[in-house]
Amino acid sequence: MSVPAKSRPTSPVRSEPSWREQERVLLGEVMRLVGQSLAPEVVFKEMLHLLSELLGLNRGRIVLIDGIEKLGSQTRLPSNPSSSIRYAYGLTPEEAARGRYAHGEGITGTVLATGQAAVIQNIDAEPLFLARAVERARLPQEIVAYIAIPIEMNRRVVGVLGVHRIRRRKALLSDDLALLKMLATLAGQLLQLQSLVEEKTRELEARNLMLSRALDSAAARYGIIGSSPALLRALDELERVSQATASVLLLGESGTGKELFARALHMASPRRDAPFIKVNCAAIPDTLFESELFGHERGAFTGAATSRAGWFEQADGGTIFLDEIGEMPLAMQTKLLRTLQEGTIVRLGGKREVPIDVRLVAATNRDLAVEVERGSFRRDLFYRLNVIPIHLPSLAERRDDIRALALHFLNRNNQANQRNVHLSTEALDVLAEQSWPGNIRELSNVIERLVLLTDQSLVTAEEVQRLLPRAVMPLPAIAAVAESEVPLVREYLQHTSHEAETLRQAMARHGGNQSRAAQSLGLTPRQFGYRWRKLHPDT
Repeated sequence: MSVPAKSRPTSPVRSEPSWREQERVLLGEVMRLVGQSLAPEVVFKEMLHLLSELLGLNRGRIVLIDGIEKLGSQTRLPSNPSSSIRYAYGLTPEEAARGRYAHGEGITGTVLATGQAAVIQNIDAEPLFLARAVERARLPQEIVAYIAIPIEMNRRVVGVLGVHRIRRRKALLSDDLALLKMLATLAGQLLQLQSLVEEKTRELEARNLMLSRALDSAAARYGIIGSSPALLRALDELERVSQATASVLLLGESGTGKELFARALHMASPRRDAPFIKVNCAAIPDTLFESELFGHERGAFTGAATSRAGWFEQADGGTIFLDEIGEMPLAMQTKLLRTLQEGTIVRLGGKREVPIDVRLVAATNRDLAVEVERGSFRRDLFYRLNVIPIHLPSLAERRDDIRALALHFLNRNNQANQRNVHLSTEALDVLAEQSWPGNIRELSNVIERLVLLTDQSLVTAEEVQRLLPRAVMPLPAIAAVAESEVPLVREYLQHTSHEAETLRQAMARHGGNQSRAAQSLGLTPRQFGYRWRKLHPDT
């Protein structure tokens, strides 16, 4: 028995997906790819494939400026960049290889130059369309359009998304433009992410290389403790200039290890087997500077019973390190400049020029440029010394090294004093949190006193806090502190920390006794003596 036709069940007719549905599929697939991988080559190739297969926007290509991979996020584009097809679908390798464009050349080059999208309704009627990648004979005989959308990265046009479009396509041109602009924006963001990742990768690789070089060479060879970026930068600079002969100026706060760096520079240089002479300019009286640096002949002054070679002669063939060079008198600065320029010295009381071959390393915690403006340091000498300046980081700039330095000093002082003191994790945390105005020297002194004075084998955070320097007090309060209240560990202070009148009052209160005056101000006798001599150079 047959079923009447009108009551027969009919199969549902499946219609082709609309272009809107196709767009949604394309965008969904592209975003899925982005979620799986941020690699442009993965996302771009599939994006161009879907544009062709789903929407009929054929022979898609992404043209990028040559060398874009090397351009960092802040690097300016070249003035006349060339470009080439990097990613394509529907093009043979030979066709893609022909897709190279000068800045402003053809439609693609014009979009790169202007940053404006281009819509060519009929490529046969557009003189600027080059048909370089694909010959016209290989395209459909009907009217073919071409759409080119700029790709931006950090607000700079770095590429073009281009597709062919058949005019009989049902979707509106404006809809295709909107979709392509979205995809071009996505392409720019992916390129920017890739650029940032590669830039960070290069930075990490450079840092790892610097770390490896520093740890394998300088740090291990010279006994410099630490691996913080600030320290490694200074070590890297030291290694790079070690083979030169130009003067080096070590800059940084007091206690940052200038002598250790100067010795490291000497050991890294070809002069390593020759003498290394250290001269502390702050410890030489003005009247003895010339004799100390350049030597003297017999009878040059009262008491000069024999001739003596100065520090420069003794350093011949090697390195001389002038520490605290900012303390050198102006008269000696003139003579030092002459020695550096001519490579000779004349002993005090002598007439013969003595040739010398010395590399100068100078150090200061002063701002010499400011001293030049004040007239207390020669401008021409400053320029001569400042050929290779190296900044030594303060301990506050290399906090990552505090624990390693503390353990190094702890081990050294345990061996020197036959002790077996250990620092708890919490104690190390306390040390790492301090400001350390006296830098490495202050940390070393604190560890030494801790080893000598603690009665515990495992030092706690509380014990460390008890032995740390007290907080800086206002000067009147410091002057009023009784001698019994002076802390066991004194605070490191700048050499300008006390006014002249404060020093004079302290001396008056203690009958001219410098040690007691220093103690009342929270200074060591050496610190007080240095400040007093600055005020009274004849004493």
